Amino acid sequence: MPPKQTIAMVLTSVSLTGLVAGLIGVPIGMAVENVTLSRMGSAIGRNLPPSLSHVFTAGMLLPLLAGGIAIALLPAGWAVRSRTATALRTE
Repeated sequence: MPPKQTIAMVLTSVSLTGLVAGLIGVPIGMAVENVTLSRMGSAIGRNLPPSLSHVFTAGMLLPLLAGGIAIALLPAGWAVRSRTATALRTE
């Protein structure tokens, strides 16, 4: 395989895993944050405003996506520098 095909293969497999993990993890994280903040507020006897728990906006998704792609490039770069057979066995 040429290096470009190796990068494409590794990015495809890592991207799918990251997308599934993000689709599961982000809503769970937001729910846990919401429950934690509401319990902390009630523990001190205050109702916290929604602006404290609604901190994730649509504008934050692009930097998070870019960070995920940057992280995915690390194994892809390793796969290009190694022999193709070794990269495929590791995959």
